[in-house]
Amino acid sequence: MTSHQPDQPLKPALILNGHSIHVEEAKAHIARISAELGVPAQVIVTRKGDNISQLAARALGEGRRPVVAGGGDGTVNAVAGVLTGTNVALGVLPMGTLNHFAKDAGVPRHLEAAVRNVFTGEVNSVDVGEVNGRVFVNNSGLGFYPHFVRIREDQERHGHVKRVAFVLALRAMVRRYLRLRLKVHMDRSEALERVTPFLFVGNNRYQTAGSEIGTRSKLDSGLLWVCTAPHAEHRNVARIAAWTFFGRETEEALNVLEVKEISIEPGTPRVNVSVDGEVTIMDAPLHFRIHPLALRVVAPGRHEARGANRRA
Repeated sequence: MTSHQPDQPLKPALILNGHSIHVEEAKAHIARISAELGVPAQVIVTRKGDNISQLAARALGEGRRPVVAGGGDGTVNAVAGVLTGTNVALGVLPMGTLNHFAKDAGVPRHLEAAVRNVFTGEVNSVDVGEVNGRVFVNNSGLGFYPHFVRIREDQERHGHVKRVAFVLALRAMVRRYLRLRLKVHMDRSEALERVTPFLFVGNNRYQTAGSEIGTRSKLDSGLLWVCTAPHAEHRNVARIAAWTFFGRETEEALNVLEVKEISIEPGTPRVNVSVDGEVTIMDAPLHFRIHPLALRVVAPGRHEARGANRRA
């Protein structure tokens, strides 16, 4: 990742997802650290997920920098979508359940350290992915995963906690046989036919083995990591898909490509697509591409990041 120091005085705006259980803790850390460093900070708490992009755009228009996403990967995605292609950096407070992007970008997992990093960190440039105009910082996919997310969210709306909803959704998926027939275009001269339970497109390469399974060692390769599974028997579909999306499948069992852009024809005019864990309906065909070094992110140096994460 390309690193550089902030080129203008800090005027941070911190947008906190009010559904996070860490909101009050984050507000206390922000008040104390901003006062200690003499940098006034604007703190905005919202409980409306669809309002986050508007709040980020307003902060950008007011000259705030960095603009900080306090929440999970969905919150990060909403703010990143506004900041991509600008010279204003994204700050991240890992206040969600998984915080995949924060981990891979080197943001401290400990909330107090992450808040301090907003005020003292370096700015790195990283890649972002895009599908049909929608930015993603982690990954996008179709097939198994969007359906899984829909069922899990349904279970949560019926009162189940996240872990129970996860198990119930996975059980429901085992009973279904999902099969996508895809036409994959990498350039005008090449088109591949795939029959697969899912398509997974990562913003940079994901680790599929060892202690770092499900993470990315770099975010600036300039390449999408495109993954499908071979056509599988009914009883194996959910296992292969679940193990891949949640970091258990080995790359040898998958079809993998690394490309700058790729077009997908799913065989239907509209299709459910996951974008950083959120599901949306998109018109076909789907065009995925990478935007190299298009997003600036506040992160500590490697030594500071390791120290902060050991304290988490």
